[in-house]
Amino acid sequence: MNKKIIVIEDEKCIGCGLCAKACQQSAIEMVNGKAKVVREDYCDGLGNCLPVCPVGAISFQDSTEQNVSHVTESKPASTPANLPCGCPGTLAKKIVRESSNNACSSKANAANQSTVIQQSQLNQWPVQIKLVPVSAPYFENANLLVAADCSAFAYGDFHNKFMKNKITIIGCPKLDQGDYTDKLTDIIKQNNIKSVTIVRMEVPCCGGLETAVKNALSNSGKMIPWQVVVISTDGNILD
Repeated sequence: MNKKIIVIEDEKCIGCGLCAKACQQSAIEMVNGKAKVVREDYCDGLGNCLPVCPVGAISFQDSTEQNVSHVTESKPASTPANLPCGCPGTLAKKIVRESSNNACSSKANAANQSTVIQQSQLNQWPVQIKLVPVSAPYFENANLLVAADCSAFAYGDFHNKFMKNKITIIGCPKLDQGDYTDKLTDIIKQNNIKSVTIVRMEVPCCGGLETAVKNALSNSGKMIPWQVVVISTDGNILD
């Protein structure tokens, strides 16, 4: 699938700042009174910025287009065809859960209950590194878990062992485009992160995730406790 690349026409932009506020990935900032794409690699191409622009200064072009010397004519912001997706699934939110005791007591009277359903320990949304906003409020004073996509499937008690009481972000350095270092650096710099746990698979490509986190910690200039946990492909924690 081709990624949509954002284009902002400087001549049309009136500097209202609505697109920068709507961008959940912190890809757009106001520079000298104009909206600018400061981090194209942060942009998810979902178009939250499109419907809020009052002058139609924003459009998207396909990432495979080469030598584009003109900007695609924008349709009115209310036109659905302008939205690549408009998916609300990227909207940041904190998840508040019942305590384990309350959750268990509410199920205690279930007739002939033979299976205990483990409660999810996910504390925020979204979870993909590429989608999380850099300055999301849930990062403040967070114990951060940076995990490889596959690790939760490989390790059976992943939620309780690793995710509980942490903010979880995930990625796959082999499948995702680009490096995570810059975005992780921004997250650590702009928030008071209390600790970082890296959970990766034993496969070599997962080394990219570990390296990105270590580089981000170094780039941030902060002294933050961190640890790495390696999961084997058969679901065990390796020493």
